[in-house]
Amino acid sequence: MFAAADCDMMYVMNHTINNIVYYLKRSKRKTVAIYIRNGYVEVRAPLKMPKKEIDKFIISKEKWITRKLELSVKQVSKQKRFTVDYGDTIICRDKPFKIIAQIGDEYWHDDEHFYIPPGLTPGEIKRACVSIYTKIAKDVLTEKTQKFAAQMSVSPAGVRISNAKAQWGSCTAKRKISYSWRLIIANDDVIDYVIVHELAHIIEMNHSKKFWDVVGSNIPDCKARKARLKELQHRLNGENW
Repeated sequence: MFAAADCDMMYVMNHTINNIVYYLKRSKRKTVAIYIRNGYVEVRAPLKMPKKEIDKFIISKEKWITRKLELSVKQVSKQKRFTVDYGDTIICRDKPFKIIAQIGDEYWHDDEHFYIPPGLTPGEIKRACVSIYTKIAKDVLTEKTQKFAAQMSVSPAGVRISNAKAQWGSCTAKRKISYSWRLIIANDDVIDYVIVHELAHIIEMNHSKKFWDVVGSNIPDCKARKARLKELQHRLNGENW
């Protein structure tokens, strides 16, 4: 869920081998990898790797793909059943917030509630909650980033809040930091870990031992926080936030 910089994907194609339908993405990578997402198989391969080598690799992973695909399809079904409505309780910064219908056109919040206009459909209610989450994320994550940047003696070029699902945060070579708004659902310890992780990329644009030394010197229990982040990711996947 982290990225130092985005990878340039050259093109996407739909293929089938041994009844496995997959989407092929070629890029300037050195190895082939398989991802199971949203009930689909995605294969990422080097630009010049022959198609027959890609298919051979897929066939070697057929049992794993079948098992993961079944789990992914079940997860997608669970996601479609998940809804939020007036009176429901959702989580922000690991604290419960109740969704309240409030006359007016604005979305806002206090320390215990998310206030949204009445008469919205479940899908509209969810989008309203996302709007509130995004605003909170912008305020909180920007402030926390500035705090840890000073502590780590680094200077990010800016903070952006994105709708990314595949990564919690990213840092470009130009020191621009991005966070998924979903991070604001986590508790502050986990949020702080992700922020330090991204700021550490300003020092080391990789995941080398030196990089993890930087993270560990600022977040000594980073492994435990990383584990909690994975637990949150699993829960959010089921709820389709």
